[in-house]
Amino acid sequence: MKFTAEIDIMPLKALLDPQGKAISMGLSNMGLEKIENVRMGKHITLEVEAETKDAAKEKVDTACKKLLCNPIIEGYLFELNSVD
Repeated sequence: MKFTAEIDIMPLKALLDPQGKAISMGLSNMGLEKIENVRMGKHITLEVEAETKDAAKEKVDTACKKLLCNPIIEGYLFELNSVD
């Protein structure tokens, strides 16, 4: 079976996010005030071939832990959908 994974990787909330801060300041400079707590992350889409949805989840989780996400400064969530 083939699955599509939609992965969101974000900086941990306990850490400063300089990119988010720069975006927030830029929005304010453009006159878009009252926009706060901007966080900048990554969105990754990939396709996974696996026998079951659980096996696909395990593959995506391993990819996130070993390559896509730096667990010291980032966290991740993903959604898995079967490709029809």
